[in-house]
Amino acid sequence: MYQLYYYPGNANLAPHILLEEIGADYELVLVDRSKNEQKSPAYLKLNPTGRIPVLVDGDLVLYESAAICLHLADRHAAVELAPALGGNERAEFYKWLVYLTNTVQAELLLYFYPERLADDAAAAAQIKTHAESRIGDMLDLIEATLAAGKGPFLLGAHYRAVDPYLLMLCRWTRGMHNPARNRSHLGRFLDTVMARPATQRAFAAEGIAAPFY
Repeated sequence: MYQLYYYPGNANLAPHILLEEIGADYELVLVDRSKNEQKSPAYLKLNPTGRIPVLVDGDLVLYESAAICLHLADRHAAVELAPALGGNERAEFYKWLVYLTNTVQAELLLYFYPERLADDAAAAAQIKTHAESRIGDMLDLIEATLAAGKGPFLLGAHYRAVDPYLLMLCRWTRGMHNPARNRSHLGRFLDTVMARPATQRAFAAEGIAAPFY
């Protein structure tokens, strides 16, 4: 049985949705950020970065959300959450997952935690403003990709592990001036992924209430 260490709506959401899609046996283990439990000695033994999530798979202890998603897709290849190895679609899958985690997610962290790079409130506000603008450009790129594709998913007709990852990141934009949902193709994409029973089960298990994104 898997164990997924989580906090509602954090970067565990995409792996959580995949566990539901797979139909795997798993246990959710709450890491209460309101009590700073992600910095506790017990949790730091699992993830020395002090970030959420962690997936425990037998003797394997894995952190980094994208790595967990790749591991689950490979471990349960029959569910086809990733395209076949060696093909062009697999390369596109890698490209988008890396883009989402290295570029979009990294910029979202600047948006939510600008004080980490600022000496005062004015500088933090400026960082936050610039980060939101750059995130908007990234969402516009994804919008154009969806518009040009064969949908309804990011890679086309087939649901892949990148799709709940994109949903998770788009959800984090819900408080911005121009959130992901405002873009027509992204809005339809979000509705499509949210309508999947596995997504709804994961949201319910984490106690995430509307508005979802």
